[in-house]
Amino acid sequence: MSVTFIHGLVAIACLFPVAFVSFRGEARSDYTPNAAFWGSLALSALGPFIWVLVQLSGQWQASLSSALWVSIAATMMVFAMLAWSMREAWRLTPLLVPYMALMGLIALAAEAASQSLSPVANNIAGPDGWLILHIGVSVLTYALVTIAAVAALAAFLQDRALKLKRPTKLTHKLPSVADCGELTLRMLGWGEGILGLGLITGMAAEYKAIGALLTFDHKTILSILAFVVIGGLLIAHHKTGLRGRKAARFVLLGYLLLTLGYIGVKVVTDIILA
Repeated sequence: MSVTFIHGLVAIACLFPVAFVSFRGEARSDYTPNAAFWGSLALSALGPFIWVLVQLSGQWQASLSSALWVSIAATMMVFAMLAWSMREAWRLTPLLVPYMALMGLIALAAEAASQSLSPVANNIAGPDGWLILHIGVSVLTYALVTIAAVAALAAFLQDRALKLKRPTKLTHKLPSVADCGELTLRMLGWGEGILGLGLITGMAAEYKAIGALLTFDHKTILSILAFVVIGGLLIAHHKTGLRGRKAARFVLLGYLLLTLGYIGVKVVTDIILA
């Protein structure tokens, strides 16, 4: 068992305490998180973040495993700040943290697969300023839209439980439908603005590298489609008040497009075409 694999397992293990605390906590609507929750949430954010710093070692790696770990670390850091500053955001923990743990397991599997297929790491040495900015913006966008997608899923589960009149232990712990909708729209609004900035910085980096503003590859097309879908949803909500299951489907579609553009392309290059 390699040291990298053990470090990855430790980073995943850092996610378990907050999941345990959130599942074990009271289901009352007036319950507020205690010191154990905040301490375990800080651990869940710092564990993957420290592992990313160690793994990258000052050099960006354009591999599937690195992309997944960076996404996990960014999402947990953003979520920790949102949970501290936004009402009811912390109630997404029972959905978000298990999903992050699953992504961590996929990252470990991807690392093992890439090492067996192509043991040479795919590094980008000395990226320029535009590329660094583009990477940072892209990661932040993906983290925000990930949280928006989880909030949309929580709204879907709450809405379904209300219509069936069968609330579960999980739905008791999630935010209300209204709070989920507010969180989703706020995350999408921020994500759309930052995604637009990401498209601009991507064009700047592309122009500096090859002298062209746009290269219509899979990543660019999927990112533009995600921008259009998320923008369309925000406009539809403003004009018609679109919400509920229909809105959740559009959110998940936008997230799927971003995932295919950000993670899916790396699956093809690292695993399928390796």
